[in-house]
Amino acid sequence: MAINWYPGHMHKAQKEIKEILPQIDVVIEVCDARLPFSSENPMITAIRGDKPLIKILNKSDLADPEITEQWLAYLKSQQNVNAIALTTDTPAIAKTIPTLIRKMLPHKDQQGKQINAMIMGIPNVGKSTLINTLVGKSKAKVGNEPAVTKGQQRIRLEDDLYLYDTPGMLWPKIVNENSGYRLAITSAVKDTAFEHDDIAFFAAQYLIEIYPQRLKERYKLDPLPATEVEVIEAIGRLRGCVRSGGVVDFYKASTILINEIRDKTLGPISFETPTMIAGETKYFEQLQADKIAEREAIKLKRGRGRKNKR
Repeated sequence: MAINWYPGHMHKAQKEIKEILPQIDVVIEVCDARLPFSSENPMITAIRGDKPLIKILNKSDLADPEITEQWLAYLKSQQNVNAIALTTDTPAIAKTIPTLIRKMLPHKDQQGKQINAMIMGIPNVGKSTLINTLVGKSKAKVGNEPAVTKGQQRIRLEDDLYLYDTPGMLWPKIVNENSGYRLAITSAVKDTAFEHDDIAFFAAQYLIEIYPQRLKERYKLDPLPATEVEVIEAIGRLRGCVRSGGVVDFYKASTILINEIRDKTLGPISFETPTMIAGETKYFEQLQADKIAEREAIKLKRGRGRKNKR
């Protein structure tokens, strides 16, 4: 699924980040614990180089705890990377972040030198709320809509520790198409950027495969329908989303499912595992390579055609 939402301030922020990055000692990336891969910005991997990276899996109360543990172990196994899981109800854990920053920069901390950290994250991932927890007051703007923060700000956390905040950023092209669906389900992008029916079908199919019992219990589906379309239709009939003639209003039924995923009515759900992502990454990379090869073949064929005409 293609997400057509890349506001101008995000492009500007990307340029500003690249300019200031040489002054930064450690990068902090806030991800959604329900989709640690899909909610990470590939631009960060590309530009941070070997700078220490702290991955924060936020909203972990909304994610499957067993899968979150898998992600924490996977991330910590990477070089120069540490990771912690947070919820909005665990401010004490959040306030250990300055200590974690210093541990990743022991030489600079021991010498008493200024430490500059940069915090990044996609829209609506809870970055601003986390910053306010760290500083103990409303330094960062907070809202329940994506793209509330639209400019960089420098915040003093401790005597020699500064935090550079950045706007929530998406990126122009998502290679893994499934990531687009996951970002939409968890409201990382505005609802106007996608069709609810399309997103709900993706979510329903995933729930059928991974969390079938949740669907059966919540929507009284026994037996559980075999397809996503049947699930949405059953939800619509159960909740009275029926038009004249007995036709289910798929938009209303889809909205019910998406909202109940977002507000945890269906329980803690994770939409990807490290193993799942490894397989998807190989598939979509190959798909991308095949498309490039196909385009090159077409160019070559056209070039030969022009020569023959001459």
